[in-house]
Amino acid sequence: MKTCDRRIAATALAGLLLAALLPGTARAETGAVRVVFTKGGFIVGVGGGEGVLTFRGHNYPFSVSGMSVGFTIGASTTKLVGRALNIRSPGDIAGSYAVIGAGGALAAGAGGVQLQNEKGVILQLHGPKVGVELSAAVGGVTIALR
Repeated sequence: MKTCDRRIAATALAGLLLAALLPGTARAETGAVRVVFTKGGFIVGVGGGEGVLTFRGHNYPFSVSGMSVGFTIGASTTKLVGRALNIRSPGDIAGSYAVIGAGGALAAGAGGVQLQNEKGVILQLHGPKVGVELSAAVGGVTIALR
């Protein structure tokens, strides 16, 4: 291999390694999420709340609304914390999230959920639930940045 060819190959390899090590805007990242969600209902559950996405050192407030149909009775408030995966920009958290699950709280308990929107953002959330609510429902949650 000629010296010129070796230099070209070494420069190309160095460029590839540098590109792999530097954070790029096209790469998905992880953000921290805090949400307070209040839900109540009988058969049909309706809820809403607010939250904050912390991403790249900045806070982005958002609102949450949702509805479920199935077995729901009572009312509860859940304070969730967790992560938002596969985010490329703060706006990626906005959208509709499908929820299928079952859970419950009597006086106080713990809740956890994993949601995904149409952009591929996954919310992994957990936290205490306060109130009296039992549910086994299919529903959806919508998040909008404020």
